[in-house]
Amino acid sequence: MTAAANPQERRRDLGETLEALQQQRQKTLLAYSGLVGVNSPDNTAADGIRDIAPVALQELLNVMVDYLAMGHFTVYQRIIEGTERRGAVREAAEVAYPGIGETTDVMVEFNDKYESFDGAAEDQKALKEDLSRLGEMLAIRGDLEDEIIEALRG
Repeated sequence: MTAAANPQERRRDLGETLEALQQQRQKTLLAYSGLVGVNSPDNTAADGIRDIAPVALQELLNVMVDYLAMGHFTVYQRIIEGTERRGAVREAAEVAYPGIGETTDVMVEFNDKYESFDGAAEDQKALKEDLSRLGEMLAIRGDLEDEIIEALRG
C-alpha cells in the first residue's frame, strides 16, 4: 500500500500541501512587503523612496521562485494534466488557472530581469515600477489560488 492509498491519507496529504503553499505565499508576501514597505533614512533615494538593496531583492526572488514551483508542482500539476476528477475543482481551475498562468509569466519575467540586479542607481526607478506591477500580480494570484484551494478543500 502506498503512503497515500486511502481517502483519509490523501485528504491529509492534500491539506498539508495546501497549508505549505499558503505558507510559501505568506513568505513571498512578507519578503515583498519588507522590500517595498520599509523606509530607511540612510537608504533613501532622491525621489523619497528608498533604494532597493540587491540582497533584499534576491531574497524576494528566491522565495518567489520557491512559491511558484510549489504551486505548479504540488497543486496545479493535477489540473494541468487533467487528472483532477472533482467537478468543483475543475470548474474553479477553469476560471482561475488562466489568471494564475498570467501571474506566473509576470513573476518569471520579473525574476529573469532582476536576478543579476546590482543595485545601480539607474536601475532603481525601473525596479520600483516593476515592483508595483509585481505586487498587483501577487494580489491577483492569491485571490485566484484561494478559489482553487477552497474548491480542493471542498
